[in-house]
Order: sequence, then structure tokens, then C-alpha cells
Amino acid sequence: MEREIVFFLSTTPYSFENIHSILKIGDAALRRGLKVRIIASGDGVFSIVKGQLPKSLSALEDLVGRGLKVDI
Repeated sequence: MEREIVFFLSTTPYSFENIHSILKIGDAALRRGLKVRIIASGDGVFSIVKGQLPKSLSALEDLVGRGLKVDI
């Protein structure tokens, strides 16, 4: 059975550091060969919308290119 780390993101951007923590942990997990998925719900969707957090979005795009799955 293959392991997968799943993050549930529901907090607003700019209010918390959650998206940055998720991206850092997700990056480390992908480097170790694990599957990683982010589920964004409610206000968490705004953390991954283009133009909201440009630095986070580019990091997210990089991780998606390396295998990160994102569900909204």
C-alpha cells in the first residue's frame, strides 16, 4: 500500500502561515518519494488562487509539476 500525505487547507490567506507550512512539508515529502495531496475548502481556496499569494502560487506550481495533487 502506497502512502499519501493529505493536507486539508481551510484558512484564509494572509491570516495564517498554513499554506507556507504545507508547501514546505509537501516539498520534503515529495523529495522522499511520497504522494502528497492538498484539499482546499472554504477560504483555503483563496490561498491557491492566482494573484493572491504570488510566491506561494509559484511554489505550488513547482510542486504540482513534481507530482502534488490539488483538490478543490
